[in-house]
Amino acid sequence: MLNRISTLSTCLALSFVTAPAQVAAPPASSGSAPQLALTAAADPQAMRAIMDEGMKRSHVPADLQYLTDVIGPRLTGSAAMRRANDWTARKFREYGMDSTWLEPWKFGQSWERGPMTLTLVAPHKRQLYGESWAWSPGTKGSVVGDLVYVDAKTSAEFKQRFGGKVKGKWVLVAAPVPIWNADGPQMTQRDSVIRDSVLKALFAPPASADEQRYRLDRRELLAEEGAAGIVLSGSKELALMTMSGSPSSISPLPQIVVPQETYTHLHRLLALREPVRLQATITNTMGRDSLMQWNTVAEIRGSEKPDEVVLLGAHLDSWDLGTGTTDNATGSIAVLEAARILKAAGVKPRRTIRFVLFSGEEQGLYGSTKYAESHRHELDRFQAVAVLDNGTGRIKGMALQGRDELADLWKSLFASVEQLGPFAVRTGNKGGTDHLPFLSYGVPAFNYDQETRGYGHTHHSQVDTYDHAVLDDVKQAATVMAATAYQLANLPELLPRNLKKTAAR
Repeated sequence: MLNRISTLSTCLALSFVTAPAQVAAPPASSGSAPQLALTAAADPQAMRAIMDEGMKRSHVPADLQYLTDVIGPRLTGSAAMRRANDWTARKFREYGMDSTWLEPWKFGQSWERGPMTLTLVAPHKRQLYGESWAWSPGTKGSVVGDLVYVDAKTSAEFKQRFGGKVKGKWVLVAAPVPIWNADGPQMTQRDSVIRDSVLKALFAPPASADEQRYRLDRRELLAEEGAAGIVLSGSKELALMTMSGSPSSISPLPQIVVPQETYTHLHRLLALREPVRLQATITNTMGRDSLMQWNTVAEIRGSEKPDEVVLLGAHLDSWDLGTGTTDNATGSIAVLEAARILKAAGVKPRRTIRFVLFSGEEQGLYGSTKYAESHRHELDRFQAVAVLDNGTGRIKGMALQGRDELADLWKSLFASVEQLGPFAVRTGNKGGTDHLPFLSYGVPAFNYDQETRGYGHTHHSQVDTYDHAVLDDVKQAATVMAATAYQLANLPELLPRNLKKTAAR
């Protein structure tokens, strides 16, 4: 799921957005909007076959383990990403898809993480853990420099207070985000009020155009002044990290992400006016030219209306600190497994069901955006797009994404698999993943709601590994996706377009 950006302090530290954080609207009751007179007709025999195949004969454990343990992290532009494309295409063919292919699109330059060493030199010496923010350069050797806190709010203030004073220095550009110590006493109401007030101050929108411009230009200003690099916080508990970055926003200077505990330590030392010195050696590799990337595509052709399409999707790419299991190998394997279930169950959808594993999601929804653009003349025949990208948790419902008139339809879709529930259909919009590019074309496009299952810990972190997958939940998600896609494919008519979005396009 697009970080876009995932951590709070990084949002403050970086003014660009490489991938908007996926945020669900608060639950709200649906049904107040006038409903379409359209519900899914139950097909009990088909639903039993789908549920039996998905829950009793699942291929999820083996396929998920191979993708994550063997192929590993799948950074867009890497050899592992192409290996994942090829492997998923082979699996779709093995599972009997009517057609399978790789669809190319042009991506910005590649980036590969190299070794890093990071040492606190003063006020005492110890080794630190850090990782490069993606699409940031290395250091060209060992760089030792003092650490300073640059808390300017505008370019004018920066030049007045810090002009000529940051050359060769490592820089903090944000105060730490308050994270409660889960091993201490429970948070009181007073604690909560204090924390919320700090967060409100930290993430207040720019007060002026000058502040906004400075946030956008800060990295370039620091690079022009000769700063050694920027130090960012992982902004999670227990030394968990986060990661993001994009070729659309290549950093002009090194950027290091350190655990929250390290970041707060450094910030406290500076507040005490203690001299702080860091030494870093970072070796990253940046490509020079754009390169081709691919989405993996497969389909089961419709028996009656093959030119009309239900699309199930997930992003196959990942970040590279862990193995990209919950973000988003679980979603990709659920889509692959949904395809297998439908074929193995022997059901015959009236419309085509297409399965797309997108790349480039983590850098800015590139793969799905390019897919929607290249298929724009067909999208008026897309029944719906439904993606999975909220971790390893079971599907628990659907946010209606501005289509509240479809609440009764989604309730009827989930009713056919009520044994795998409970499910809730709610008013709300979700961002940060691959359903978004289709909305501007008026296509009904959705991202399933899921149980969190620790996603706040695993998301973009070094512990996003197979160990944290909840396999029974992924089996359920794949089965629910297969069942809802089959029913959408068999509705008597195409769902109406979102005319406002179509007109806006």
